[in-house]
Amino acid sequence: MADETTLPADAPVPDEIERSVLIDASAERVFAVVREPGWFINDGEYREHTITTDGTVTRVEDPVHGVFQIAIEANEPPNRVRFRWLGGGLGEISDAPNNTVEFIIDPAGAASRNQVRLTVRERGFARLGLDEDVRRRNYLENLEGWEQELQVAKDLAEKGKPGAAEQPTGE
Repeated sequence: MADETTLPADAPVPDEIERSVLIDASAERVFAVVREPGWFINDGEYREHTITTDGTVTRVEDPVHGVFQIAIEANEPPNRVRFRWLGGGLGEISDAPNNTVEFIIDPAGAASRNQVRLTVRERGFARLGLDEDVRRRNYLENLEGWEQELQVAKDLAEKGKPGAAEQPTGE
């Protein structure tokens, strides 16, 4: 998908959002931020979540937005993690259509600098089965939201996650 910041009213809702940001930190440090299921559930400011795991499904409880079911589909430290989640919906992950959210960390800049490009790809808007107006609203909200969330990831990686040291990337 092209990297537009808006969606013309007569255009169909794309299936994917893709956004990137440059971060002055190592891939390991950025991965330590984005590997946490649901870290991106917030309003542009990181907050702790209650996280419990049952098999392949993680339950993320956000104090503002409620409970989300998230599955880790790919975990490739320190370069990639992909989650499947009920984007904007509540309930069990198996009960509803869902989106995938993938974070890719690529080296950027000179080898002497710790700088990476963090890219987020959210896919699955076409599968949500909602009417076109609801899909459009969800898409546009998430399009704007990823700008905020990438800034949160950048701040956490560059300045440090509150109350936590860099964690190992292996599972």
